[in-house]
Amino acid sequence: MMNRLLFLTVFILGLWSCKTKAPAVVKDTVEVTPTAPTSAPTTAPTGIPALHETHATRTIKKALEQPALDGAGTEKVWELAEWRNMDQVMLGETPSSEDFQGRYKMLWDEDMIYILAEIQDDKFMDQHEDGLYKYWDDDCLEIFIDEDYSGGNHQYNHTAFAYHLSMDDKAVDLGLDEKPHYYTDHFEISKKKERNSIVWELGLKVYGDRYYNEDKEASRVKLSEGKRIGFMLAYCDNDNSDERENFVGDMYIDREDKNIGWIDAGVFGQVILR
Repeated sequence: MMNRLLFLTVFILGLWSCKTKAPAVVKDTVEVTPTAPTSAPTTAPTGIPALHETHATRTIKKALEQPALDGAGTEKVWELAEWRNMDQVMLGETPSSEDFQGRYKMLWDEDMIYILAEIQDDKFMDQHEDGLYKYWDDDCLEIFIDEDYSGGNHQYNHTAFAYHLSMDDKAVDLGLDEKPHYYTDHFEISKKKERNSIVWELGLKVYGDRYYNEDKEASRVKLSEGKRIGFMLAYCDNDNSDERENFVGDMYIDREDKNIGWIDAGVFGQVILR
């Protein structure tokens, strides 16, 4: 009897042990597929666009002696300067090489900026007797200068100038009264004209922001090494029309309206005197 009780007790204890034993924990195994790397962007990161090559800062050298300003441009001093092409269209279609070609050089001294410009044009036209009337629609060399490279609107002020140099050697720009005026005395002008070419050799006096017609010399600037100037050169070309057909210069202007230099000096190039 005792043996049966002992056996029964052991059997019951064994069953109880099995029920209370913690079940084994089985972890789920999940197959992880590696994430494909994000593809590289198809466009370049947004940033400041690269400047056109015509906007590269350039230097002009000091003249060891003043050019003769005789329209020949044969003085040895001009060998210091490099030619710069005028091939950027600001108005009209790109002219053929037979219609127009232009290039220029620059030098400086304490008194003036010197410009040697060569223009090839199949037809020179000066149709307006009144030099202050629609002067931009005649053939003319247009000289843009900003004395301190400050940019900004100069349409009816003298923080910068947009001189229109006519076939009869008169320089015109707009004044403070919003009317055109002659500024020919800002220049020493010489040129040689042949059938299809003109060579201009110019001395340009430089004036600052505080220029007034009544006291010009008070704002005249003495030039020195290291000075920064805003500058652009262009040519208005009219072969036989009421209005000019082309306007071509040396600066690329990245705007819908490229004919903006007569208002905004911010499109001029930067020149450093060396």
